[in-house]
Amino acid sequence: MGGGERFQLGTVGALTLSVVSSVSIVICNKALISSLGFHFATTLTSWHLLVTFSSLHVALKMKLFEHKPFDQKAVMGFGILNGISIGLLNLSLGFNSVGFYQMTKLAIIPCTVLLETLFLGKRFSRSIQLSLIILLLGVGIATVTDLQLNALGSVLSLLAIVTTCVAQIMTNTIQKNFKVSSTQLLYQSCPYQAGTLLISGPFLDGFLTDQNVFTFKYTTQVLAFIILSCLISVSVNFSTFLVIGKTSPVTYQVLGHLKTCLVLAFGYVLLHDPFSWRNILGIFIALIGMVLYSYFCTPESQSKTTEASAQPFQVLATFVIVLSCSHNSSYFNCPTFHPSLVKSFANIYLKKKVL
Repeated sequence: MGGGERFQLGTVGALTLSVVSSVSIVICNKALISSLGFHFATTLTSWHLLVTFSSLHVALKMKLFEHKPFDQKAVMGFGILNGISIGLLNLSLGFNSVGFYQMTKLAIIPCTVLLETLFLGKRFSRSIQLSLIILLLGVGIATVTDLQLNALGSVLSLLAIVTTCVAQIMTNTIQKNFKVSSTQLLYQSCPYQAGTLLISGPFLDGFLTDQNVFTFKYTTQVLAFIILSCLISVSVNFSTFLVIGKTSPVTYQVLGHLKTCLVLAFGYVLLHDPFSWRNILGIFIALIGMVLYSYFCTPESQSKTTEASAQPFQVLATFVIVLSCSHNSSYFNCPTFHPSLVKSFANIYLKKKVL
C-alpha cells in the first residue's frame, strides 16, 4: 500500500472517528444537561480536557506515541486561546438569542476563509465560495429562528468568531510547521486549555446559570453520565485535532455544519424533537452545498503537489461518510451542543434575565 493510500485511509478513519464519537457524546450530554439538569458547560469541558490529557499521558507511558517538545510559547498561546474561545462561545450563547448564536457559528467559515486568504495567501475559487454560501444558507434555514441584537452580545460573538477561527487555523499550521502529530499537539496543549477553563469555568457557569457547580447535587446517575461524557470526549478532542491536521479548518467546519443537519434529524427520529418543513428544506440545501464543495475541491486540488492533492480525497471522504451516516445521529465537537441543548441553555438564561 502506497503512502497516498495510507494517507487516504487515515483521513477516512479520522472522519469516521469524529462522526462516531459525536453520535455518542450528543446522546450522553443530552441526558446530562437536559434531563439531569447539569448546566455547567464550561466546567464540564475543562473536565473533558483533563481526562483527555490524563489518557494521553497514560498512552505516552505505554509508548503508544512519542513526545515531541517544540516552541513552548506557541503551545501555551495556542492552548490558552482555545480555552478563551470556548468561554467566549458560551458567553455568546448567554448574552444572545439562540438565532443570533447560530448565526455566530455560521460566521466562522467565512471568517476562516478571509483570514486564510489575507494572512496565509490561500486562494478559494468562486465555485468553492459559492458552494460554501449554499451550505451556510441551508444550515441557516434549518437552525436560525429568532434574531435579537444587543451591543454586548454582538461584541462577545465577534470575539468568539475571531478566536475560534484563529485557534482552528493554528491547529492546522502548528502541526505542519513544527512537524508534530495531532496527538503530540493535543497532549502538549491540553493542560493550558484545561487550566484556562478550570479557573474561569465555575465563575462563568455561575454567572450564566445562577447555579454553583460546587453545590450541585451529584447523584450516582449524574456522576455516571459525567464520567461517560469525559471518556467519550477523549475521542472527540482527538478526532478534532486529527481532522483539522489532515484536512483544513474550512473542511472541518463544513463537516461540523453537516453534523448540525444530521443531529436535527437524529433529534427528530430518536429524541422526538420538533421538526418542520423548514428543517427539511435547510438540510436539503446544506447537502447540495456539501456535494458542490466536494465536487469543486477535487479537480482544483489534483493540479497541486502530492501533499496538496491529498486534500480532495479528504473532502470527498467527508461527504461519503456523511452519506453513509445519513440515517444516524451526529454531534459537534465539544463545546458545541445539540440544538435542543442550546435551547435548554437559552431558556435558563432568559429566566435569569426576566428575574
